[in-house]
Amino acid sequence: MDQKIYSGYGSYRKLQSILKEYQLNRIFLVTGKTSYESSGAAERLGNVLAEVDHIRFCDFEVNPKIEDIKDGLELFKNEKCDFVVGVGGGSVLDIAKAIALLASQQAQPEEIIKGVSKITARQIPTVMIPTTSGTGSESTQFSVVYIGKSKYSLQHESLVPDFAILDPTFAKNLPAYIAAYTGMDAMCQGIESLWSVNSTKASRTKSCEAIKMAVSNLPAAVNNSNEDSRENMLLASNLAGRAINVAQTTAAHAASYPLTSYFGIPHGHAVALTLPYFVEFNNDVSQQNVQDVRGVEFMCQRLDELVKVLGTRNPSEAKQKILALMREIHLETRLSKMGIVEDDIEVIVKNGFNPQRTKNNPRRVSERDLRILLREVL
Repeated sequence: MDQKIYSGYGSYRKLQSILKEYQLNRIFLVTGKTSYESSGAAERLGNVLAEVDHIRFCDFEVNPKIEDIKDGLELFKNEKCDFVVGVGGGSVLDIAKAIALLASQQAQPEEIIKGVSKITARQIPTVMIPTTSGTGSESTQFSVVYIGKSKYSLQHESLVPDFAILDPTFAKNLPAYIAAYTGMDAMCQGIESLWSVNSTKASRTKSCEAIKMAVSNLPAAVNNSNEDSRENMLLASNLAGRAINVAQTTAAHAASYPLTSYFGIPHGHAVALTLPYFVEFNNDVSQQNVQDVRGVEFMCQRLDELVKVLGTRNPSEAKQKILALMREIHLETRLSKMGIVEDDIEVIVKNGFNPQRTKNNPRRVSERDLRILLREVL
């Protein structure tokens, strides 16, 4: 579906004109518990929302859980809401999107999320306003949902919100660690979408631009937080999100989920821990292990493209540059420093290796491959 994107400082004011396009009963406002205020969104959006009837839903933790979504759905229906506004990081936007889609479904949420029941198109209008520069969820057809410790990806083309407002004003007070790991999530999505077996020429153009912008702006966005770097990281995040919307994630994302659900490592940091090692892993592609139907030569071209975008000479240097970038923004690069020991590797392999989740990776990944790679990161 076509989405309208507004960007730049002050673009949050577009919310008022957007809302005037609709005959609204009540807005369902989804926000973080504290980020709504700390980001300055409450102050700036407060006057706009004061003019319309709305109810706020923020009683949930990071990493969207089925229980939170069901609570939100119940509130949405009880309050007879007919419009969703999400303001926050990736978890907030994913919950807002999921509620907007599931509100008009006949089947139970678990059946929809697990793919047991068919999804019908979203009926509820949506506006998403990110306050972090990471997932690009404001422009994707995916919504992450955890049922227990298992990660599911709710997917439907109508999950793409009607409007996205990219206002870097709300990233001004972002804590350095959050700016760092969300920024790495954007960069990792840019890299994974570049080498994904589902990539297209158009998606790869977005991937490369997102990677370039992240490399150039992430250190300043974390360490200095100047206006240009914040704006560029928000644009990089959106570009990476739009690229991943086509190409989908690959093995580094698959390996990240148990790091988050079992060991509490924030998503973007969890992905970044293994991604540099997948650069070298994917470079060692052959006729026997290539998964991209376009072949080994095509895959090698993608790695060459990544190396060039990163300003390096070969995949080994590319790996080291990503690790150096992580250290520059004060992200730990070793699993052992995150409290993970040798015995935990089996937990990660068991829950991070899934043929369905790794099928988008250009090189086939086995349990043995993942085990070896994780020991390198340890």
